[in-house]
Amino acid sequence: MSETEESPEEPTVEDGENSTETESLAGEDLVAAVAAHDEKLAESVGDLVDRVATLEDELETVESELETAEERLEHTRADFKNYKERAKRRQEEIKERATEDLVERLLEVRDNLGRALDEESGDTESLRDGVDLTRKQFDRVLTEENVERIEPEVGADVDAQRHEVMMRVESDAPTDTVASVYRPGYEMAGKILRPAQITVSAGSEGDAAEDGESSE
Repeated sequence: MSETEESPEEPTVEDGENSTETESLAGEDLVAAVAAHDEKLAESVGDLVDRVATLEDELETVESELETAEERLEHTRADFKNYKERAKRRQEEIKERATEDLVERLLEVRDNLGRALDEESGDTESLRDGVDLTRKQFDRVLTEENVERIEPEVGADVDAQRHEVMMRVESDAPTDTVASVYRPGYEMAGKILRPAQITVSAGSEGDAAEDGESSE
């Protein structure tokens, strides 16, 4: 490019500010040009020009509102993420404290059991009483943790969810009911920790003899 040539002027801020005014003048020029040929048609064109201007204003308002809504949405997402993180940390802290509290109480039970075993009095009955007190203390800890024993009575119906059948035995209990509890089960807040191990009645010898006579 020669030194005498001039570079094209870049648009200035003033040009941008006057764009709306220029468009308005263009609309007025269009109406004036149409009016020179048909005044009735010019009125319709004028209405359209006004409608376009109104729609452009409404569009600008909607775009501004949309931008504001997007910013609020981002803030809400950030707040919700922070809330979830705080709730997770809080839950972990509660779980840790609950575990610590349970361990502390179990340590007390262990200490009492140790003292009972360390007793050198030679009194078997005294040792038995000490161990029994320790077991009761342990049971209280389980109760405080909402842990309950599963120990069905003899003659109770067998519950496949709560009972584990070990074997069938002769018993005076009705056939196919609980004959005895081999090992109690436990549940916590309705959740089975371990089922009770039971034996199931196969009936007594008398029942078997009656069945044999009736079959004859």
